[in-house]
Amino acid sequence: MNNPFSDFRKKQNNLVCIDSDGCAIDSMDIKHIRCFGPCMITEWNLEADQDVILRRWNVVNLYSMTRGINRFKGLAAALREVDQKEKAIEDVETLIRWTNESDELSNAALEREIERTHSICLKKALNWSKAVNEAITKLPKEEIRPFEHVKEVLEKLHETCDIAIVSSANYEAVKEEWTRFGLLEHVDVVLAQNAGSKKSCIERLLTYGYSRDHVMMAGDAPGDLDAAEKNGVFYYPILVSREAESWEQMESAVDKMKNGTFAGEYQAELKKEFVENLSKER
Repeated sequence: MNNPFSDFRKKQNNLVCIDSDGCAIDSMDIKHIRCFGPCMITEWNLEADQDVILRRWNVVNLYSMTRGINRFKGLAAALREVDQKEKAIEDVETLIRWTNESDELSNAALEREIERTHSICLKKALNWSKAVNEAITKLPKEEIRPFEHVKEVLEKLHETCDIAIVSSANYEAVKEEWTRFGLLEHVDVVLAQNAGSKKSCIERLLTYGYSRDHVMMAGDAPGDLDAAEKNGVFYYPILVSREAESWEQMESAVDKMKNGTFAGEYQAELKKEFVENLSKER
C-alpha cells in the first residue's frame, strides 16, 4: 500500500484527528457483542457459563478503562478469569505470557509463535481470531452506521480545520465505511492500521507545521487519550452511551481550541468526565 501521507497537504492552521470504530462509526459494540465474545465461547466450549463470561468480556473491552484493548490482550484477560472462576483453560499461561512480551500482537505474529511453541492455547487463540474476522464480515452492513450528528459536524469543521482519520482499524474497512456514508469527502487523510500507531500518526502530522495548541484528537478509548497526551495535543472524548451528545458539542470544543480557551480547566474537565464515564457500572 502506498504511503498514506503521500497526498496530504496542510491547508488550515487547525487539525482535528478522529478515531473511527466506536467514535465516529457505531461499530464497536456490535463487533464485541456479536463476534468477539461469542466466538470465544464457541472456541473454548464455555456455553455453560456464557452469560457471566460475556458480560465480563463487554465490561473489559467496551465499558471500562481497558476499552479498545488489543484483541489478544482482551482474550488473555478473559481466559485468565475463566480459568480462575469457571473452567480450567489448558495452557492459558502461554497466551498470557505472549501478550505481555510480544512486540507485535497480530495473527501473523501468533502464527510464528505457534511454530515455535506448538501451544494448544495459542492455536485456539488463532482459530478464535480468524473466526472473529469471518463473523465481522457477515455483520449486516445496515446495522453499522455513523453516530448521530457526525456528518453535519464534520462538514462544518472541515471549513476551518484539516481532518485526519487516526484509527487502529483495518484501512479498507475504514475507507469503505466512511465512503458509504459520505463522510470521506470531509477528510484530508486516512491513517489506519497500515500507517502505524495513533501516537506515531499524530507525531507525523505535527511535522506539517501545526501548532500543538491547534491540534485535537477525538476518541472514545484510553488509547486515544494516551496518543494525544504523548504528543502534547488536546483530547476531546466521545463518551460511551453519550456519543450523539458528544458529537453535538464538538463544534464548541473546536471553537475553544481556535480561540485559545481549550487548555487548562476545560481540558481537565473533559478528561475527568471521560474517565468517570468509563468507570460507571453498566
